[in-house]
Amino acid sequence: MPELPEVETTRRGIAPHIGGKTVTRVLVREPRLRWPVPRRLAREITGQTITAVGRRGKYLLLATDAGSAILHLGMSGSLRVIDAATTAGKHDHVDIVFDDDRALRLTDPRRFGALLWTRRPPEQHRLLRDLGPEPLGADFSGAYLYALSRGRKVAIKNLIMNSHIVVGIGNIYANEALYMAGIHPGRASGRISKRKYELLVEVIREVLNDSIARGGTSLRDFVDSDGKPGYFSLELNVYGKGGEPCISCRTLIREIRQGQRATFYCPECQR
Repeated sequence: MPELPEVETTRRGIAPHIGGKTVTRVLVREPRLRWPVPRRLAREITGQTITAVGRRGKYLLLATDAGSAILHLGMSGSLRVIDAATTAGKHDHVDIVFDDDRALRLTDPRRFGALLWTRRPPEQHRLLRDLGPEPLGADFSGAYLYALSRGRKVAIKNLIMNSHIVVGIGNIYANEALYMAGIHPGRASGRISKRKYELLVEVIREVLNDSIARGGTSLRDFVDSDGKPGYFSLELNVYGKGGEPCISCRTLIREIRQGQRATFYCPECQR
């Protein structure tokens, strides 16, 4: 599933090519995505100019004066900017065509993605209104996590992956950040000090920014290419390395399941 760095790289990849462009038509070949593509989408957005390409968590936002398109890439979705005359493939479900005869094409083999429309400010939409702060924004801090976690028994990994607490920290990034902060993923969130939370926020930002920076080299892939940045070539410390020696202490990395997800940690370095 595309995570926050992949979605942010997608945003940066498509923004220069569709920002300021006017929509001339919308082609919906398959409306049956995670939620049906609204029938009114073509009517609402045609003739509108894209004033901004934003992101909230893992949602991309195409803003116009009339409203905003809300895009989610689901498990396997991708976006690319192509010549509008390019023949569509089996999984190319929607084209938003612009006045320069280019199109933003949504491809989604598993159809778990979404393309919705709202006339209201997108932050008021039911999918976005209850989201927590952005992990790279000023509202996300050690003090915020510390205050919110007091008295809570939920495991710290589950806490930071809860989108109502903070958005966009996927499984890979949660594993890596907890290792870098020296925090056991199963530790009760209410039993972690403020100092540790400050460190955790610092390394979360570090691993996300590193991933986004690595994705910057693939920005060209969103134009006349496959539009799929995938997971960037992070130098992973623990994720996927169960049974291998820790790079710091040589203790074998352990793998457990938390909330249906694989968790990797060093029993010596993370307490």
